[in-house]
Amino acid sequence: MMTALVFPGQGSQKIGMALNMIKTFPWAAKMAQDADKLLNRNLTRVIFEGPEVELKETVNTQPALFLTEAILADGYKKMGLGFDATAGHSLGEYSALYAAKAASFEDLLKLVDVRARAMSEAVPPGQGAMAAVLNFDQSVLEKICQEVSNIGICVLANLNCPGQIVISGAVEAVKKVGELAKERGAKRVLPLEVSGPFHSPLMKPAREKLASAISSITFFDSETDVYQNVDGNFSRKASVFKEKLLSQLTGSVQWELQIKNMCSNGVRTFMELGPGKALSGLIRKINPDVVIKQAEDPDTFNALIMSQSANLTA
Repeated sequence: MMTALVFPGQGSQKIGMALNMIKTFPWAAKMAQDADKLLNRNLTRVIFEGPEVELKETVNTQPALFLTEAILADGYKKMGLGFDATAGHSLGEYSALYAAKAASFEDLLKLVDVRARAMSEAVPPGQGAMAAVLNFDQSVLEKICQEVSNIGICVLANLNCPGQIVISGAVEAVKKVGELAKERGAKRVLPLEVSGPFHSPLMKPAREKLASAISSITFFDSETDVYQNVDGNFSRKASVFKEKLLSQLTGSVQWELQIKNMCSNGVRTFMELGPGKALSGLIRKINPDVVIKQAEDPDTFNALIMSQSANLTA
């Protein structure tokens, strides 16, 4: 039975994430210290103490999540637990590449820092928005986005699971698409607390900055299959990882398709490594027949090991 590691993206962060790992394991404490040195700022203080409004800032959220998930990925491996594939939602894709040894911790952390700053600066505050549209037909939603194109850009940014699509774009366009979707039968439209119109063409200025940063670091062919957001397919090729990371910034996150493809290729257990259970909920809606587990601290890792031992002796 194949196992895939999956890593959540922005929105899953919480104050204190990774703290118990860092307190328990010296190697995790060193990763946190190294992160502060590499970024030349006290990122760990923001993770451990907040305030929440500071942790929610994209420039802090993204490197903080990557550090947390990289620690959890290393913890999973150090405990002798195996896996066959990786995937991550948006920012989580960088963690998936780290787990698959497609690039070093240092290079990916610096790349995530560039990405976060570039995304924060791409669109002036208050000009971009995102919203979740629940229980509405995808093709109809795409047509509505086209209908309001005279107002501004609005696209399908995240195709998360059956019944959940996130739209992204200019504030007024996103607002109008949401209104029309509700008029035509959408169950709910929920504005998201984000700092910009992520995964939309409005992120093009950020893509240009990210392209320069990507060209300066070394990617490797991975040791396991890495499924990526832009098309839901897997690769082990360094050149493909670079290309798709760039496309991801302005393109949609095809999470539902990713999970379906992973299941079709034999994945039956999904291990979410990160704060919370956001991806576990989405995966359960996509395929209720798979096994879903989650770990974010030493206690949950120990529970995994005990469960695995029980299965081997049963």
